[in-house]
Amino acid sequence: MSRPLSAQKRPLRLAAMISGGGRTLMNLADRIDDGSLNASIGLVISSRANAAGNTKAEQRGFEVRTAFQRDFATEAELHHTTASWWDECQADLVVLCGYLRKLVIPDRWRSRVINIHPALLPQFGGHGMYGDHVHRAVLASGQTLSGCTVHFVDDQYDHGPTILQRTCPILLGDDEHTLATRVFEQECAAYPEAINLIAAGRVRMNRERVEILPPATVRA
Repeated sequence: MSRPLSAQKRPLRLAAMISGGGRTLMNLADRIDDGSLNASIGLVISSRANAAGNTKAEQRGFEVRTAFQRDFATEAELHHTTASWWDECQADLVVLCGYLRKLVIPDRWRSRVINIHPALLPQFGGHGMYGDHVHRAVLASGQTLSGCTVHFVDDQYDHGPTILQRTCPILLGDDEHTLATRVFEQECAAYPEAINLIAAGRVRMNRERVEILPPATVRA
């Protein structure tokens, strides 16, 4: 059994990874601004030069860098550079905010990269399962519940130990858009909750499982 991730006396410094519109990033930024998320955003890394989230991040005053595959000679060089940027900005935690590329995570960053997925993993995850693709698959399955999963990231898509999940009902007449809206409401609560748990030192890795410690268990 490992020790819990160390509690932070200062706000947890985040490096955020995006590929699209930046909704998840903006939710975290809003929670930081209203004081409900004990974190700061030190760097935003985008996989697309023209992603709408890049402009939103810059307008909020965040440094934005682009990790675009064609700018690197090899895939390995891209992953090496990305991790070096995490080091450079002195991030405590990397948060994937709609980042659509597969990551190769160096050993020094193991258990320090997290993701949020718009379904209840291990179902409806894997390569190509993002956005409306996920919600269509959930609806086609006949499930009565959906939701979201916050998990540590490993070298597989939508894999790695689950930190927490939140659920929502699937309603009669739902399509992928109405379901996506309801799931995103849960995402907006789940991601800050998970980051706050990590910031408070309440997340402990027990082999390949996550244990959430009660507040009284945490010692200074």
